[in-house]
Amino acid sequence: MARLTKNQKTALSKLDAGKAYSLKDAAALVKDITTTKFDASVDIDVRLGVDPRKANQMVRGIATLPHGTGKTVRVLALVTPDKEEEAKAAGADYVGLDEYIAKIEGGWTDVDIIITTPSCMAKVGKLGRVLGPRNLMPNPKSGTVTPNVGQAVTDVKGGKIDFKVDKTGIIHCSVGKVSFPAEKIYENALEVLQTISKLKPSAAKGTYFKSIHISSTMSPGIEVETKSVAGI
Repeated sequence: MARLTKNQKTALSKLDAGKAYSLKDAAALVKDITTTKFDASVDIDVRLGVDPRKANQMVRGIATLPHGTGKTVRVLALVTPDKEEEAKAAGADYVGLDEYIAKIEGGWTDVDIIITTPSCMAKVGKLGRVLGPRNLMPNPKSGTVTPNVGQAVTDVKGGKIDFKVDKTGIIHCSVGKVSFPAEKIYENALEVLQTISKLKPSAAKGTYFKSIHISSTMSPGIEVETKSVAGI
């Protein structure tokens, strides 16, 4: 096991072992215990009482973070020529169709989000083996397959994220950067948790929110007391 650095030991000393914190306190504490020299991401991990192997217990949704993620989101719009200007005006970083499909088939995936239209899905669907494993495949449920390309680009640039429970029953997503004020981290995390709460499958029985943890890149996880979160 790697030895802890002095900074890591100091960070751990600020956490009470076995204690669950309120969401507000955890949002402040994650800033306190982060020792990285770069502006680390702040992430939330939510363990749900669902069985994601069952289709009627899959939890997937969209949240618009009130303060954005703090990340520069690189957007590729795979669209026909009549939609190119709309995508560019909304701020898409790459716009086109056949030439980008060829690039992706060659292994290029240097983007964060791909947006396309229903009419292009016949072509885009063939990219599944490249895009699927990288979680880049456009999907109507996440709003990335839509005739309203400009609005979709604006939304993802403005802080819209999509999330889904993984095979172990955990939702993992970013809720900001350590440089954010604690209040903004709190409000972003609250938005995600309240959105997840509304998506509770009727087939899920027992405790829905099993555990919530907040952490930053390379920091210890801070347990959040689920009862402290309004609206879940």
